[in-house]
Amino acid sequence: MLLSLDGITTYYGQMRILEGISLQVGPGELVCLLGGNASGKSTTLKTVLGLVKPRAGRVVLDGEDVTARPVPHRIARGIAIVPENRRLFGDMTVRENLELGAVLRDGSTFDQDLERVHTLFPRLYERRAQLAGTLSGGEQQMVAMGRALMSHPRLLLMDEPSMGLAPALVQQNFRIIKEVHESGVAVLMVEQNATMALSIADRGYVLSTGQIVLEGAASELLKSEDLKRAYLGA
Repeated sequence: MLLSLDGITTYYGQMRILEGISLQVGPGELVCLLGGNASGKSTTLKTVLGLVKPRAGRVVLDGEDVTARPVPHRIARGIAIVPENRRLFGDMTVRENLELGAVLRDGSTFDQDLERVHTLFPRLYERRAQLAGTLSGGEQQMVAMGRALMSHPRLLLMDEPSMGLAPALVQQNFRIIKEVHESGVAVLMVEQNATMALSIADRGYVLSTGQIVLEGAASELLKSEDLKRAYLGA
């Protein structure tokens, strides 16, 4: 497995956020993590990235136990994230934001990676000299995804990619996520739009109050009568 979480329990202060969760992402697999607000989805991604340290359990990346390893080590091992609300440097240009995604790379494939991003997002080439903070929400999401891809990741973490986007842009966004996945990049995606996420995913997990209450193949979860009840925490 490319990524395994084994019995992860996390706290914020005295508040328990995740309780004994286990999940896996295989090489080139697209896995979605569903759940309502405050279910623990974003904390799960932060634990994978190393921003949150678990009190119990292990994070294993491509056979290496990285539970105690810092964020830069995990990024160097091939993890990248498209964070919630995009978190761009608004006073920097589109090109400069993309360059930041490659800062830990040796630079040998920079031109090819940039060309790939521009192929996926032609608008970013058109806007390359524009300040990122002046872009539309949909364009900013493209920059955030492009920045992550500039690190040439093996595992792409995505935190609520549809948040704040118009319906037409949500569909476009998911088409691009599917294309990235089909290029061989594994994706772990946190999302509240269950139908859209499962429509492009291989497998899915459902979180409720910090515990995984449902898991399975995406095609089966789409047909599951238990999904709505689990998703709503009923």
